[in-house]
Amino acid sequence: MTTTAENPIFQIEKNYGQSIWMDNLSRTLIESGELKELIQTRGICGITSNPAIFEKAIAGNAIYDTDIEAGIRAEKSVMEIYESLVFEDISNACDIFKPVYDETNGLDGYVSIEVPPTIAKDTQSTISEAQRYYQAIGRENVMIKIPGTPEGLPAVEQAISEGINVNVTLLFSVESYVETFWAYIRGLEKRAAEGKDISKIASVASFFLSRIDSKVDAKLEEKSAASDDPNLTAKLKGIEGKVAIANAKIAYQKYKEIIQSDRWKALSAKGAQVQRLLWASTSTKNPAYSDVMYVDELIGPNTVNTLPPNTIEACADHCSPESRIETGVEEAYQTINSLNDPDVNINLSQVMDELLDEGIVKFVKPFDSLISSLESKVKLLATV
Repeated sequence: MTTTAENPIFQIEKNYGQSIWMDNLSRTLIESGELKELIQTRGICGITSNPAIFEKAIAGNAIYDTDIEAGIRAEKSVMEIYESLVFEDISNACDIFKPVYDETNGLDGYVSIEVPPTIAKDTQSTISEAQRYYQAIGRENVMIKIPGTPEGLPAVEQAISEGINVNVTLLFSVESYVETFWAYIRGLEKRAAEGKDISKIASVASFFLSRIDSKVDAKLEEKSAASDDPNLTAKLKGIEGKVAIANAKIAYQKYKEIIQSDRWKALSAKGAQVQRLLWASTSTKNPAYSDVMYVDELIGPNTVNTLPPNTIEACADHCSPESRIETGVEEAYQTINSLNDPDVNINLSQVMDELLDEGIVKFVKPFDSLISSLESKVKLLATV
């Protein structure tokens, strides 16, 4: 195993300006001291959570039972018990990351918590929950996750204007990312117009990767299987596993364009932090691909990569640090354009819309499942 000094994650952060966050959180991780250790030995400088992560953490884990019993005695509802468990984990994680937040002057050290996925298409409820979550947790290094749906973006703008740090999640298309950055800008402009400080607000735009390749690859394979033309098969094969990274590289070019705009420069002069692109869904789903391809290919300044534990260990072992976010940009545009080739004919906008809808479902299902398993546990513990 690599030593801390040799660990590629530290090199990525120190030499290339990319922060590595972890996509995982549980009370066991916090109370065992493992989270603190990961900060020291793996260079983790932030953490993200979502309903699927909390379902794994809470369901069937006795570590939460004492607090669940306390909630029962206090006659809390199942939803109130759920929130008390999650808010405590998030608050404690924020405290563990506070030194990172202080050392980086508020660049890193954030812990993300998602508003209930069931309200992803309800602007007003999203705003209310973002406000409530931010106040309840009461930590300056908490980030509220809001889905980048058309209904979510006005909530992003409002939350930013109120000084709430926001992680905009479930971004797939370049267009939705661009809209997200402008929502951030409008929120900052609104706050600045009120004469309030904008220098302490942070935001990231979580741009999803592996799910794009999984969906596009499946379509390409289907077309290959239906064809007996070896040239077409070769053409289709040549696109596999390349769309997500190409899409991300184009998004980064859009980021560079926006920070050159007069509106952004005016905010920057008032101390505003850029909204960094965060690469999400970075575990490789296809075993034929490198297990660190969504790390190695997208290293670059002013970005974040959030990795699940297995990918963190893989990266610490064999990532190859080098700034690649702006290499092969021309090829990236060609890859995306190749989907419009009449022989290929894959509608990327439609794919992105499907992924967004599926992404919401992928968070709603474990959220509902978690509440259901918590209800069962409450009934069980209430009779003990």
